[in-house]
Amino acid sequence: MASEPASDRDLVSRLWAGDTAALATLYDRYSSMVYTLALKMLANPTEAEDLTQEVFVNFWQRRQYNPERGSIGSYLATYTRSRAIDRLRVSSGRATILQRFQRITAASSRSPNPVDHATQQEQRQHLRAALDQIPPAEREVLEIAYFQGLSQSEIAAQLGIPLGTVKSRCRQGLLRLRSLLEHQRG
Repeated sequence: MASEPASDRDLVSRLWAGDTAALATLYDRYSSMVYTLALKMLANPTEAEDLTQEVFVNFWQRRQYNPERGSIGSYLATYTRSRAIDRLRVSSGRATILQRFQRITAASSRSPNPVDHATQQEQRQHLRAALDQIPPAEREVLEIAYFQGLSQSEIAAQLGIPLGTVKSRCRQGLLRLRSLLEHQRG
C-alpha cells in the first residue's frame, strides 16, 4: 500500500532540519508553477530557468517562509513575481546571477508523479476559471501586474487611467478572486 504524500508543512519542517530530499519534493511540486510564471513575465526561457533555480535556492537558504501566513504555492508565486520584476528592472543583474548559480549545486529533482501533476493542473484550471469570472477591467489590471511585472503607476500610465482607479481595480479583483477560489474549494 502506498503511503500518503508528505504535506507541505512536513516537508518544510524536514527541510529546515537539514533534509535536502524535502527540497527536491517541494521542487517537484512547485517548479512548474514557478517556471511558468517566470517565463510569462521574463519572456526568456533561460532567464525563467535561472529564476526558478534562484527561487528554490533562496527558499532553502533564507528560510523566510512562514506557514502561518499562507501556502507555499502563494509564497513562491509572490517571491517569483518579485524577483522577476527585479530582473526586469536591473539589466546588469543577469551576469551576477549566473556567477552565483555556477557556485551553487542544484538540488536533485525527479519527475513529478501523476498525483502532483494532476493537482497542479487542477489548481491552474480553478485559477483560470476564477479569473474568467471577474470583470474584464479588474482582470486586465491583475494580468498586467502579475505577468508583465508593472507597478500600479506604470499600469495607470500604460492604460491611461488614474492611479486610484488602478489601485481600486487591483484590490477589487484580488478580493473577488479570493472569494471565487474559496467558493470553489467548498
